[in-house]
Amino acid sequence: WNWEQKETSNNPYKEKILYNISTPTLVAYLPPAALAVGTAVIVAPGGAFHTIGVNNEAADVAKWLNSKGIAVFVLRYRLVHCETDDPFKEIGVRIADKAKFEIAVDSVINLAIADGIKAVEYVRNHANDYNISPTRIGMMGFSAGGTITLGTTLNAPKESRPDFIAPIYFYSNIRALKKINVPADAPPAFFCAASDDDLGLATPSSNLYSAWMEIQKQSEVHIYEKGNHGFGLRKQNLPVDTWTDRFEEWLDIHGWLWPHKPTGFYAAFTPTQAKQMRQAEADRLKTDWAYLGRYAQENKNLSLPKPNEKRVVFIGSSGVENWKKFDSTFFKTNAYLNRGVSGQTSPQMLLRFREDVLNLKPAVVVFSGGSNDIAQNTGVTTLEAIAGNVETMILLAKANGIKFILCSEMPVYDYPWRTGLQPAEKIVALNILYKALAEKHKIMYADIYPLLVDDRKGLKKEYQSDEVHPNQAGYRIIEPLVQKTIAQALKN
Repeated sequence: WNWEQKETSNNPYKEKILYNISTPTLVAYLPPAALAVGTAVIVAPGGAFHTIGVNNEAADVAKWLNSKGIAVFVLRYRLVHCETDDPFKEIGVRIADKAKFEIAVDSVINLAIADGIKAVEYVRNHANDYNISPTRIGMMGFSAGGTITLGTTLNAPKESRPDFIAPIYFYSNIRALKKINVPADAPPAFFCAASDDDLGLATPSSNLYSAWMEIQKQSEVHIYEKGNHGFGLRKQNLPVDTWTDRFEEWLDIHGWLWPHKPTGFYAAFTPTQAKQMRQAEADRLKTDWAYLGRYAQENKNLSLPKPNEKRVVFIGSSGVENWKKFDSTFFKTNAYLNRGVSGQTSPQMLLRFREDVLNLKPAVVVFSGGSNDIAQNTGVTTLEAIAGNVETMILLAKANGIKFILCSEMPVYDYPWRTGLQPAEKIVALNILYKALAEKHKIMYADIYPLLVDDRKGLKKEYQSDEVHPNQAGYRIIEPLVQKTIAQALKN
């Protein structure tokens, strides 16, 4: 075993693959700390025990699971030695002669399974280093990687066994799996394959599901009519494309998508309550997209302003709604009306601008929002589109004799619910557009951004409840500026 690992893209998918792996390794993909739930999955890609893909069954899977807060460790296990630089050709020659293929696989299968066992052992022993729970370490494998996943589960001592497994279209036609004895303490299992798999791997998945059921162990199986072999995360415009949704649902019902040490929002709710809230939000978006019903009753109960009353209304997203929660005194003492709705984007606020602002006949409206647009809460958009929606609100306010105060958007380094969008610089650019709007329409501009920003262009640690929202101290640092701007608007 003195040969060195190599890579090539000479294959039907033109995907980078590795071969001649003689030294097993783990490649860690960790989710943002704010998103991490403490669950880990060791991913074993496929490749007929001769190769390992770098993307479709490895990095792409890691990025998908990272987006759910799961830490991923891609296992590059030991492989059959290829004598040429065309591993796919060698695979084809050996598969054509079943005996040759089995002999080649038999030479490495026990080593690869040993690599799987060692991987679980390593991740569990270093759980604290990676901010994961030692009792929430799963293993997922594709094709040959599914074989490694299953072999690890069946052969590992209890302390080195995964806490849950997902063998996806696992390869079963090898001697090591001719006879499967499911242990009495087998972990929960998720099986998935396609009926038209050209290697005939649907039946082994359904048989394994039955074996799990026979000993009354938790398991789930999805056999799709079409999808063939190696579908992974590739999109084929077929139902099999949604197998990842089914896997997420399975993780969710077991609680593995819920933080193992809940803090902040998570500490206030149970997983069931949070799921009900998410479902209620999804249902509401279908019936009341702009959430016109959020303040409908309060608006109905509100009388028109008295002759000398200078009513002030705040409209925005969670930055505004949370403001009243963290410092209700600010709104109560000053008789300000709060019309913030968490998660909203500028088009949603524009749609409810009549009901929640114009119809209330305020003297001043204070707007704070736009970050959720950048987070793509209601789809991909542009900074110019966000500014355009805000400008329409400015024009509506002016046409109704209402003074408009535009607040610069609050800093955000990253969104825990949708990481990797790099919002920090985008918010800086959006605020430039906001300031230009204020100058163009000669309206008041409350520049709260500099009061909250840190050297990362995110929220200062002492002023945040999370990476996105201010805490009480954060709101109180911006209140004097906002209040002064409101006073100037009323005076003018």
